[in-house]
Amino acid sequence: MNKILCASVIVMALTSCASSYNVTGSSSVTALDGSKLYLKAVKSGEVRNIDSCDVVHGEFHFAGLLDSVRMANLFMDDESIMPVVLEEGDITVKIGPAGPSVGGTPLNDSLYKFIDRHNQLINQMNELGHKQNQMILDGIDEQSIAEQLNAEAAQITAAEDDLVTKFIEANFDNVLGPGVFMMITSQYRFPVLTPQIEYIMSKATQKFKDDPYVREYYRAAQENENRMNGLSETAAAPADSVAPPKPAPLTNAPQP
Repeated sequence: MNKILCASVIVMALTSCASSYNVTGSSSVTALDGSKLYLKAVKSGEVRNIDSCDVVHGEFHFAGLLDSVRMANLFMDDESIMPVVLEEGDITVKIGPAGPSVGGTPLNDSLYKFIDRHNQLINQMNELGHKQNQMILDGIDEQSIAEQLNAEAAQITAAEDDLVTKFIEANFDNVLGPGVFMMITSQYRFPVLTPQIEYIMSKATQKFKDDPYVREYYRAAQENENRMNGLSETAAAPADSVAPPKPAPLTNAPQP
């Protein structure tokens, strides 16, 4: 009897120490109704299913225990829809024609405030194409158009780099820093060292550097850099990092 009581106490203690996540979602995209959604996260270098549920009448729900805060992605089949930070509290997910959003908990609020600002800059860049067409219709000469739009594009690019860099710096020691680092580096065909990445790594805390994805990406990128500079005796083919499938992009693009 005492052994049973002791075991029960241990189970209760372990359960009380674990935090829990609660994700309540709604979708106004009719194509999602009846679909199965998955929460997936990287663990030990592999993308693993954490939870799954069906979209019923535009509603879905995930809940479970969590041993640590982690960055996850919401998937429909094999397509990543959006990033979600699994942390304690009530997380609200909305998927609509204007794009997905997540809120209700501190890290998710911070992440999507950043994503919204990033989207604004992307939209400004996309608008330059429309602006070019209008300037042509207005009879402005091509050289003047090129000079003005190139200057505006450079300003937007600088603002985007500054936004991403400062956000990662501010979140070196939580899951948002490595998570956004993964998002920006997933655009490259193979690991490369850009001035932005070099700057981030020069300022990074040890905890950020020790993140498995960051560590492996940086190792592979340095190896590729050495190969391109002729400093490595290995083959010239670029090294692939041990990276998970591409995460959801840094956009709130409308879902089909």
